[in-house]
Amino acid sequence: MAEPIAVYVHTPFCPTKCGYCDFNSYAMSGDIMRQVTDATLEELRRSPVFGTPAKTIFVGGGTPTYLPGDLLPRLLEGIMEAHPPVEGCEITSESNPGTADADKYAAMVQAGFNRISLGAQSFVSDDLIRLGRVHSVGEIERAVGVARGAGFENLNLDLMFALPGQTEKAWSKNLDRAFALNPDHLSLYCLTLEPNTPFYKDHLRGTLIQPDEEAQVAMYDLACHLASTHGFVQYEISNFALTGRECQHNLAYWRNEFYAAYGPGAVGFLPFPEGPIRFTNLKHPNRYVEAVSQGQHLWCEHEVVDDRALILERIMLGLRLNEGVEVEDLVPESALAELTKLGWLTVEDSRVRLTDEGRHFCSEVALRLWEVTS
Repeated sequence: MAEPIAVYVHTPFCPTKCGYCDFNSYAMSGDIMRQVTDATLEELRRSPVFGTPAKTIFVGGGTPTYLPGDLLPRLLEGIMEAHPPVEGCEITSESNPGTADADKYAAMVQAGFNRISLGAQSFVSDDLIRLGRVHSVGEIERAVGVARGAGFENLNLDLMFALPGQTEKAWSKNLDRAFALNPDHLSLYCLTLEPNTPFYKDHLRGTLIQPDEEAQVAMYDLACHLASTHGFVQYEISNFALTGRECQHNLAYWRNEFYAAYGPGAVGFLPFPEGPIRFTNLKHPNRYVEAVSQGQHLWCEHEVVDDRALILERIMLGLRLNEGVEVEDLVPESALAELTKLGWLTVEDSRVRLTDEGRHFCSEVALRLWEVTS
């Protein structure tokens, strides 16, 4: 039997397109949703790794729970036919609190979903309006209750900090509201202004101003402290979990393992005879549906990842994890000593780990280590 792999499926639909979002998502509805679901099921049936067991399944977006009726359970059924889940397989769906529905959530659990990730983002109404979110603060709390009532025992909340006008005090209150809902996992992300988004353009015009770097660092350090006091272990730079609730799917990414991917704009990483290939599917839903129906190649871009690039990814991704990464066979001892002297790294049991201070310089550390590899 083939070694189990992580499986990602992308659903590109959202009620609206948020101003900060650069994901492959579209404010579309209607028959295109069923067409994309049918096309994704067909892509799964044609998969070059069909039959490979799934160690994790993650349905993301977009907003998977925006799909109407039985489409999401039917999609999962097709995923499990293509990739039979191993025992204890973590099966996640993302969800917007505004799309929480008791019957839909119950049907998801019945179909096999056992983990849900709610994009809360903020517990401040003004923040949600500014971000373009379609849900209210009350809907976050309602969604958590609906998810628990449906049988989801593993629940994540996404929150963002360094929002325009946000203070450290406001961020602290946000975290307090999140902990009060007793999630199993928290993903806490600094707002990043991505090119070609409305937020980025507003920033260039000077109409969107984030807290300065010092304030952002303070907010991050506060999150780490409060998470620890509530029993959450920080296992990755932006992710915190109760013991045993670490996101197994994302760990596959950070450990630079192979993963299959399906749906419009999905990014996968699989072994091929010519070497490991990272690929991206056609992004627009209509173009994707057309290509599937005509039996055309679905990749809009791909690259064979050479050994040198794999080393960089191994270091860059592995350093994000608290478990660190083994690089002592690649990196001269003098380079490790220099970064250790700066207080950014520790080296123990053949593993290199970032210190609390070093987490603020993760990318710089990774590049410096990679530059000195042979």
